Amino acid sequence: MGKFFQSKFVIYAISVISIVLWGSSYLWSNQLVKQNIPVEYIVCVRSLIAGVSLFLFNRLFKQCIRINKKDLGKFIGLALCEPTVYFVLETYGIKLTDSPTYSALVVSTSPIFSGIAGIMLFKEKLTRINILGIFICLIGLALVVTHGDKSCGEYFILGIILLFLSVIVEVGYAIFTKELSDVYKPSVIVMWQFLIGGLFLAPLAVFRTVPHFDAELYLSWSVLKPLLCLSLLCSSVAFTMWAATIKNLGVAKASVFLAMIPVFTAILGVITGTESLIIIQWIGICIAFAGLVLTQYVKKQPRV
Repeated sequence: MGKFFQSKFVIYAISVISIVLWGSSYLWSNQLVKQNIPVEYIVCVRSLIAGVSLFLFNRLFKQCIRINKKDLGKFIGLALCEPTVYFVLETYGIKLTDSPTYSALVVSTSPIFSGIAGIMLFKEKLTRINILGIFICLIGLALVVTHGDKSCGEYFILGIILLFLSVIVEVGYAIFTKELSDVYKPSVIVMWQFLIGGLFLAPLAVFRTVPHFDAELYLSWSVLKPLLCLSLLCSSVAFTMWAATIKNLGVAKASVFLAMIPVFTAILGVITGTESLIIIQWIGICIAFAGLVLTQYVKKQPRV
C-alpha cells in the first residue's frame, strides 16, 4: 500500500479527486444552508462523523492510532487550524464580504503563502518554471472569479481580512500535516484531526442549535444525505487523500491544487445547472490548468 501511494500518477489522481470532492462540498453545504441548518452544527457533526468513520476504518485495518506524547501538541494545533479556526474565519469572511467571487479569489492565494512556508521550513525546492506556473495559475483563477457576481457586503474589508487570515491558518494546517505524515498514516492523522476538531466545535454547535432544534427537519433525508456526503466523502476520504498528497508532493506543490477548488466548483455548478460561465471564464480555466501543470514540472536529471 505504501508503494502504491508513492506512484506519481496515483498521487496526482488522488489530489484531483480531493479537489473535486471539496469543490462538490460547496453544493452540498448550500443545500443545508438553504434549509436554515446552522453552519456550526453542519461542521461539528461533519467532523465527528468523519472522525468516527475513520476510527472504525483504522481499527478494521489494524492501524496504530496511538499518539506519542511529544506529538500531542501538533495534533491539537492541527485540529485548531482545521476544521476549528479555519472554518470560523472562512465562513464569517464569506458572510461579511457577501461575495463568493472575491472570497474565492482571496482563498486561491494559498499557494503563495504555502510556497514560502515550504521553502523556509522544509527546504522544498521550487524552480523558476514552478514559480511561473503559480502566477499563471492565479491569473487564470482571477479571470474565472472576477467575472462572476461582484456584489459586496457592508463589512467587505473586514471580511477580506478574515479570509486572508484563513489562508494563513490553512498554511499552518499543511505544516502540521507535513510534520506528522513522517510518523503517522494519513487516515490516522485525519481521524484525530476531526475527532479533536469536532470536540472543539461541539459547544458552539450546541449553543447555536439547541434553542431551535427541529427533529423532523434535522433527521430528514434532505438534511442527512448532504451531511453524510460532506462527512464521508469531503472529510474522511478527501482529507485522507490530501494528507498523502502533502506527504509526497510537499506543502508548496500540493497547495497549488487547493487554488483550483473555485474552478471545480464552477464546473460542477455548470454540470448541475446552478451556475453558468462566460467565454472569458472558460479561457481562465484553461490558463489555470496550464499554470498548474507548470507548478508540478520537475526537470529530469541526466543519466550518468
